[in-house]
Amino acid sequence: MRGVFVTGTGTEVGKTVVAAVIARSAAAAGQAVGVFKPAVTGLDEAGEPDHRVLRRAAGSAQEDEELAPYRYGPPMSPHLAADLAGEAIEPARVAAAARAAGAGRFLIAEGVGGLLVPLAGGYLVRDLARDLGLPAVIAAPPGLGTINHTLLTLEAARAAGLDVAAVVLTPWPAEPGPIDESNLATIASLGAVRVETLRRIDVGRPAGWPDLRIGVF
Repeated sequence: MRGVFVTGTGTEVGKTVVAAVIARSAAAAGQAVGVFKPAVTGLDEAGEPDHRVLRRAAGSAQEDEELAPYRYGPPMSPHLAADLAGEAIEPARVAAAARAAGAGRFLIAEGVGGLLVPLAGGYLVRDLARDLGLPAVIAAPPGLGTINHTLLTLEAARAAGLDVAAVVLTPWPAEPGPIDESNLATIASLGAVRVETLRRIDVGRPAGWPDLRIGVF
């Protein structure tokens, strides 16, 4: 498969925004784009769910079941949400759905939380990324504390044999301060990784999004 696997240093760090902007950039470059998220939680909360943001960004006609095979109302780790719903997430079903979403298309797969979040039992988000064999993109905030969190995520990814294509710091401020600039340079140097930035975007207005080309397209 061609594509990228977008993960993050934690929850609420901009994974969906990064994945959506990459998806729109690939579609604008003339690629057929598929999007995928193994599980979506928090559907009980207000706002557009992550998988629908991804579908709109990609211009995809995928059904909910195709791009997010497991969907739950409470905002919590997917393994717990599944348990409370009286079911279990099946790794084989998740991997098969991801491959189907990427068949003949440039696939943007977005993880849940960070790399070490469990999907089912001992099957982690990192295991799915490894099974799919896609290069990873790590979303991270630009401010204080991000050096440690980002380098730990890089280490966890590489320990599993994942190729990390880039780190994306978001939302990058319009006027970055010394900490932001130093964090970018330090992560690039110590992590030996490409570091991109992504400003804050209006998720409801894709026409105003910047171009973010990561991956081969």
